[in-house]
Amino acid sequence: MDAREMKIKAAAAALAHVEHGMRLGIGTGSTAEEFVRLLAEKVADGFKVEGVPTSERTARLCVELGVPLKSLDELPELDLTIDGADEVDAALGLIKGGGGALLREKIVAATSGRMIVIADESKLVETLGAFPLPIEVNMFGLVSTRIAIEKTASRLGLSGALSLRQSGDGNFTTDGGHYIIDASFGRIPDAEALSTQLNAIPGVVEHGLFLNMAALAIIAGPAGARELRATR
Repeated sequence: MDAREMKIKAAAAALAHVEHGMRLGIGTGSTAEEFVRLLAEKVADGFKVEGVPTSERTARLCVELGVPLKSLDELPELDLTIDGADEVDAALGLIKGGGGALLREKIVAATSGRMIVIADESKLVETLGAFPLPIEVNMFGLVSTRIAIEKTASRLGLSGALSLRQSGDGNFTTDGGHYIIDASFGRIPDAEALSTQLNAIPGVVEHGLFLNMAALAIIAGPAGARELRATR
């Protein structure tokens, strides 16, 4: 089973949790896109859902495949969000934002009754941090914000490169008009402390630590998909 087949397995298992008539948050990334494709097949057969996309990229795919969409203002409370992750630990702590949609992903997840994460087993980790942590920052005061992030990391015993994400010939810009700094910490022993301190930096718009948000993770491997619940 190759990587895409595993993503499809996870997406199919997540689709079983989606009920007719649900208000659904729809995530961003390659695994979430496999979910959209499967969902679209059910919608074509008469299955009713209303989706809120977490990125313009996801919105375009949903429109192309015929998945009905609403804005979050039209559906401010959602039943369920299904999204991917770049890392998942045993407590279902996540690093997200590799696709650059972390702010909208977190807003949508926070408005949902439940969040289900779908991923292949390569995303399972003992401790978060091997995947560079995306930190969405305001363009104004970028250098000052970067220095504040470095000082925060140092206080917590973290080190590693802070790289401004690039796209083509320039800086990557999120759907919200912000930049992303990718922090290569390698290992984050106290994700809660880092989350709290990053949130206190005015220039930080949001970060990719999704803690105590996922109710369930569906992890696919060569033997198929399995469900993991938080051990906290």
